[in-house]
Amino acid sequence: MATDFIPLGRREKMPRSLWLAPVSVMLGSMMTLLPIVATVPFLPPFGLMLLLAWRLVRGDAMKVWMPVPLGFFDDMLSGQPLGSAMLLWSATILMIDILDTRLVWRDFWQDWLIASGAIAFVLAAGRLIASPFIAHVDTALLIQICVSAALFPVIARFCAWLDRGKKQR
Repeated sequence: MATDFIPLGRREKMPRSLWLAPVSVMLGSMMTLLPIVATVPFLPPFGLMLLLAWRLVRGDAMKVWMPVPLGFFDDMLSGQPLGSAMLLWSATILMIDILDTRLVWRDFWQDWLIASGAIAFVLAAGRLIASPFIAHVDTALLIQICVSAALFPVIARFCAWLDRGKKQR
């Protein structure tokens, strides 16, 4: 018979699901710090992709307000104008929440399509925010969107693999 009794003076461990998703998104945002030299910016936004994967794979992993501090962390590391990821990530998660209430069920292909559209929206809108007068959709942005969309299933599998540890107990 299992009880929820905690001895006096001992604290209960914080559930893994409370810290795992935000920490993995922050680590994904830190991928921009890797010393990769390229003439074309093809590196996908791993922080955004992990945020979307956690939202689509396991919707209860993070609170609705979490994109704001995670976007701030990403803005500080990526060099984008302060507040752009905060705004765009929050808008994206809210759009996915609205879509989630409208759809009866989702499968892998719909998740992939939703995530690809969200990634394209955030990258294009981020480009317009960063340089509004001279920005246009060019080849480098399209390559980055295509690479990000192609890598999303791997990121979603990675989030599911990270989440599997909670269910073993």
